Amino acid sequence: MSAARALTAAPHAGTRVSVSLSPGQPVAVPRGATAVVIDVLRATTTLTVARLHGAARVVPAASPEQARALAMRHPGALLCGERDGRKIAGFDLGNSPFEYPFERVAGKMLVFASTNGSVAMARAARARRVLLAAFVNAHAVVEALAGARDVVVLCAGKLGGFALEDAGCAGLIAAQLEARGATLDDDGARCARDLAPSDADEVRTLVEGASHARYLVAMGEEFARDVDYCAQLDTLDRVFGLA
Repeated sequence: MSAARALTAAPHAGTRVSVSLSPGQPVAVPRGATAVVIDVLRATTTLTVARLHGAARVVPAASPEQARALAMRHPGALLCGERDGRKIAGFDLGNSPFEYPFERVAGKMLVFASTNGSVAMARAARARRVLLAAFVNAHAVVEALAGARDVVVLCAGKLGGFALEDAGCAGLIAAQLEARGATLDDDGARCARDLAPSDADEVRTLVEGASHARYLVAMGEEFARDVDYCAQLDTLDRVFGLA
């Protein structure tokens, strides 16, 4: 096989993939690495939609108080986020993908504080590049990682612990990267791969069966609609970073 054909057959050869399955199982994010942040329910799904609709930048905040302080330094920024799944009192937007239409967010900076997702984004601060990943754009994320040497996937998890939907999404991305020549570099990546759903039906079953999905559905129809949206596979063909 020629060098050109080998590259085409294995477009991610030379890529090393590590996965942190939860904040309680951290991995180092080397300078120069590409970090992939996953919070399927709902932060990275929501922010992918927001960036698709023209949001200019996402600034993650660890707490509502930090978010308010950051917003004061950036007039015109939108305060966004949630606690216990619900929009924070006094904030402009919550954590639903349906709250971020073009006419609301185009050109805007989003100061975003969520229970888990924004904390995971802060963990990626040392990375050269940060990508937001979810099931809705998983294939686009894999495509965007072509040529990356070190990929660190950070699952947001739930309150410092494991979240099945995030690990499954990390596994789907890891499995597709491995099939394209990447090396799974740690136990977290190999474990995630073994949890990966194989198709859209399995993605939906995994997401809807997750404990956080059941919690959201119990909160009402609007939240159930969010779960339904987040349980779709590859409905978006774009991938975004924080800026």
